[in-house]
Amino acid sequence: MAAASRARVAHLLRQLQRAACKCPAHSHTYSQAPGFSSSEKTTDYAFEMAVSNIRYGAGVTKEVGMDLQNMGAKNVCLMTDKNLSRLPPVQVVMDSLVKNGINFKVYEDVRVEPTDTSFKDAIEFARKGSFDAYVAVGGGSTIDTCKAANLYASSPHSEFLDYVNTPIGKGKPVSEPLKPLIAVPTTSGTGSETTGVAIFDYECLKVKTGIASRAIKPTLGLIDPLHTLHMPSQVVANSGFDVLCHALESYTALPYHMRSPCPSNPITRPAYQGSNPISDIWAVHALRIVAKYLKRAVRNPDDLEARSNMHLASTFAGIGFGNAGVHLCHGMSYPISGLVKTYKAKDYNVDHPLVPHGLSVVLTSPAVFTFTAQMFPERHLETAEILGADIRTAKIQDAGPVLADALRKFLFDLNVDDGLAAIGYSKADIPALVKGTLPQERVTKLAPRPQSEEDLSALFEASMKLY
Repeated sequence: MAAASRARVAHLLRQLQRAACKCPAHSHTYSQAPGFSSSEKTTDYAFEMAVSNIRYGAGVTKEVGMDLQNMGAKNVCLMTDKNLSRLPPVQVVMDSLVKNGINFKVYEDVRVEPTDTSFKDAIEFARKGSFDAYVAVGGGSTIDTCKAANLYASSPHSEFLDYVNTPIGKGKPVSEPLKPLIAVPTTSGTGSETTGVAIFDYECLKVKTGIASRAIKPTLGLIDPLHTLHMPSQVVANSGFDVLCHALESYTALPYHMRSPCPSNPITRPAYQGSNPISDIWAVHALRIVAKYLKRAVRNPDDLEARSNMHLASTFAGIGFGNAGVHLCHGMSYPISGLVKTYKAKDYNVDHPLVPHGLSVVLTSPAVFTFTAQMFPERHLETAEILGADIRTAKIQDAGPVLADALRKFLFDLNVDDGLAAIGYSKADIPALVKGTLPQERVTKLAPRPQSEEDLSALFEASMKLY
């Protein structure tokens, strides 16, 4: 009987292998079966979807006090930045907390494009406050800072680099239980309200890195489109470029079953796992919204339909890339932001040089997708068509240039700076930019095509001018 049972199990596993995702988009890539033991494989055989609870609706922010009351919160940390602290989104949150009898303290020193120093300041505030819940009101900088504060306040004996991604940090898995965190995004770009990722500039290396763990994702994201009406046009544009690249990169990333190593324990399976059939759906849907609504949202601040849809697109793309990951545009963007010289983006009220994250990501996109297209050309052509390209006569080998041209036209229509040279970089900076990209293995290894240092140099050079 035991032998018959084993034969039955083996038969079922063979059936699973034959049945593994045969849809047209994946039939060439998603066909590996687990076998009996994950330890026998060098690449992964599974993916996991993790996402925050999401609530969407105009005016939904006013419910935050009731949510905290329902959680039994007694001592809440409200995090935001100095610009937002005087604007309606934060006022709505504070009114709701007061109305529902929630005790809270405000931390408004979040830095736009946070650093390890600014993270540590917020962590210190959180540790001293002994909070039992957190609310983050702002863009990705605020939500990411709040994630880090919650993590390290909940793990008081941890050193800062313990949870930071390798090779810069130790990349330890998070085993401590965290406090509830409610995220109220006020920009339409990072998708941070859905993800277990927190990004910052590591100042001593002048490069971006971060913390990636499902454990740090917010408990709830309150997606309130009314907040988008307060965004200046360039903030809308740069936030939208982040959504654009989240969707493109996650859809073209290395498939999950080709990513290595295969985890010996589920807790070590990374948050960024490679493209997969579920993330693909969210990525493509987000890209369609970007193509339809981003230009409208930038050009007309009163276009609530366009801005509401972009707010949702940010969340949709966040669900996708938060589990699939991003690759070269993001990996190369981190030194572009970290090595900024004097550039200050329009519509950003900051006292330091700043290349907004979405801008740093999108400037390399034509070069990147020209480079990666040879691996999954059908996907590159599909996304080019969504962005408006006529692909009826396009040849498969032209997928990269076709998508690159579609991106250039899209960016030109929105008056985007003409490449890295326009934000202060020259060919002399390329070695430093490459050096800053090399530690970003968490994302660069998800690119469908491996890249050498010479490849990265060529990609930065090709991104000096766009038009």
